[in-house]
Amino acid sequence: MDAMPKWVDLALIPLINLALALLVSGLVVLWIGENPVEALKILVQGSVGSAYGWGYTLYYATNFIFTGLAVAVAFHARLFNIGGEGQAALGGLGVALVCIAVPWPHWALALPVAVVAGALFGAAWAAIPAWLQARRGSHIVITTIMFNFIASAILVYLLVGPLKAPGMAPETAAFPPGAALPTAHDIVPWLGFRPSAPLNISFLLALAACVGVWALIWRTRLGYEIRAYGHSEDAAVYAGIHPTRIIMAAMLISGALAGLMAVNAVMGEAERLVIDSVQGAGFVGIAVALMGRSHPFGVFLAALLFGMLYQGGAELEFEIPAISREMIVVIQALVILFTGALDNMVRMPVARFFAARKRAAA
Repeated sequence: MDAMPKWVDLALIPLINLALALLVSGLVVLWIGENPVEALKILVQGSVGSAYGWGYTLYYATNFIFTGLAVAVAFHARLFNIGGEGQAALGGLGVALVCIAVPWPHWALALPVAVVAGALFGAAWAAIPAWLQARRGSHIVITTIMFNFIASAILVYLLVGPLKAPGMAPETAAFPPGAALPTAHDIVPWLGFRPSAPLNISFLLALAACVGVWALIWRTRLGYEIRAYGHSEDAAVYAGIHPTRIIMAAMLISGALAGLMAVNAVMGEAERLVIDSVQGAGFVGIAVALMGRSHPFGVFLAALLFGMLYQGGAELEFEIPAISREMIVVIQALVILFTGALDNMVRMPVARFFAARKRAAA
């Protein structure tokens, strides 16, 4: 494994995994009697072939960047945080509470407060499983799964009760106009973005989060301690790194990043809190972090890919009715399967190939 160049691990292996996933997906499409080449063309054209497609692709990618970074930070500490769904949902609650509490005169005032609220609520929801792992030995996977369901139940209670707006829908009242974030149409209308495109200024916040996570993990003492703990707990303890502090810090940062997803989905797109604002993005973040090798740049590229799959899949379902929504989910699952569970199927032969090349050169 050490013989592999870094670019192979970060780029070549994910590309091979993706190619295998698309190949198998093509066989599935062929099996139902459709042309896989035409299906791929529609998928790509629908996701990145127009400003309309880009508006939705980058909107989905923004959600996946936040949840992917959340999982990636925890991964560096050898913590498998699969509670991004619940943390993002509670982040949405925080964003909604501050947006409806004040008649904001301008989005530039509302946005910083919403960012802080979303991050705090997400971090708070991650803090309890983190404490249980650090102080009581409860496995982080089990507790974060359970907290996803608890978060969902809390939101259902609030949206059919105390926070419900008049009407049938389980949702809060619409946010004041001053809390509406600028969309791509408002910022760069000459690129052809429509007013209905959900892409908004949160995309820039996601890019800033990528830079921030990179700086944290590779340019700060805390980041070094998180990585050291993730590589070897015993060695980290011997070096004076306290496990409880690292577990709590990594999970709080992870939860805060997941909570920031709500700025895009709740404040930027829905402009109110609805019953399922996360829509599975917390789980997609796991695949994004795996495919991106827990590196912010890799997370960005993987999030863009899954954004394309989501938007292109919707267009594919519309253009070819034989390819149902369930079939799109199968294609997405195949990408996750090959980039996650079957990663070693590609990694080990590639590692042997480069090890053999290194021995031959020596």
